[in-house]
Amino acid sequence: MTQSKKQSPPSWRHYDCTTAGPVDDYLYAMLPKRDLVLAEMEEYATEHRVPIVGPAVARVLQQLALMIQARTVFELGSAIGYSTIWWAQAVGEKGRVIYTDGDRNNAERARGYFQRAGVLNRITFHTGDALEFLSEQKEEFDVIFNDVDKEDYPRVLRLVSPRLRKGGLFITDNVLWSGRVAEKTPTDSKTKAILEFNRKLYDSPDFYTTILPIRDGLTVAMKK
Repeated sequence: MTQSKKQSPPSWRHYDCTTAGPVDDYLYAMLPKRDLVLAEMEEYATEHRVPIVGPAVARVLQQLALMIQARTVFELGSAIGYSTIWWAQAVGEKGRVIYTDGDRNNAERARGYFQRAGVLNRITFHTGDALEFLSEQKEEFDVIFNDVDKEDYPRVLRLVSPRLRKGGLFITDNVLWSGRVAEKTPTDSKTKAILEFNRKLYDSPDFYTTILPIRDGLTVAMKK
């Protein structure tokens, strides 16, 4: 009798799927089922290796937004818009989420998902350089979510504080980088950039910072 191969966890479970374990399995088994649009997005992300935060992290994001009664969210790096939907649901009908991505195909796919999820009217689209667009903003946001290219993390940190209200949240994904941040002598540029970002954020007098060890690491920093 041929044994069936054990399937790898979806790509959003871990940035590096080889690190999945029994606690991780338990956490994801506890999650309520997502609606049809979100479930479809998860399947698409897994099939096409599109980076999304996944439902465990997304619930944390949504809960944090609800806790501070966020009405404006600036998202740096939105891909197909998975986390954008969770933000849009949190901010409510009068809220606004800014979607940013450099890929027009991602933006068009995301638009279709937003329409089907009933949140399109809450979302402002920007296709192009997310950091440049953030640098042009004059208002203060309730939440800024950072999920851009990792080499850009230190540059993001320099832009955030003036554009976040007091008590607002600066949240960043992938800050544990599949455990590579714990290496004694990291050599790749992405790990080095994340290490620099983490240290400078913890040292910043503008923020009260905590790293949550969920999935690939999530930094939650509240502006003082």
